[in-house]
Amino acid sequence: MSDASRAGGWIPAALNLALLVLFPVAWFAPLMRAALLPLFGMDEISVNTGLQSLWGDDPALALLVTFLAVFAPYAKTLGLALVHFGLLAARALPALHLLGRLAMGDVFLIALYIVIARGAGHVTVETAWGLWLFTGCILASLLIGWGAKPLNAAVRPRNRR
Repeated sequence: MSDASRAGGWIPAALNLALLVLFPVAWFAPLMRAALLPLFGMDEISVNTGLQSLWGDDPALALLVTFLAVFAPYAKTLGLALVHFGLLAARALPALHLLGRLAMGDVFLIALYIVIARGAGHVTVETAWGLWLFTGCILASLLIGWGAKPLNAAVRPRNRR
């Protein structure tokens, strides 16, 4: 096996490890700024502040959204890292795929874009750098999940009897 093909397996693994750091940053980064009237200043909205607001209004829904938007994507990313480095068997990939389906980060992101587009007529909404970071994390997670395999899968053939 060539060094280039082995290196190709390290790129998704390295990106996945980067997501373990970038996801928490994206949760606290400002996604947008919104105000009813821009004269009174704009409030920064992040995943964290949105969840905090939801916890005050409806704790049961907040628990569900927190699990689906924060814990499930992070657990999937962590599980894929373990598979990449051979610390979790590749047979766990279907379970991680199911966890990825439960992870509603992509749905959450689409909802944010709809809120930004629809709110433009009634309130002032500006996107912030965290929205681009969160978008990149979600898209990278989807792409890495589609091509997930252990790093040593092609290097070390399995003996089957």
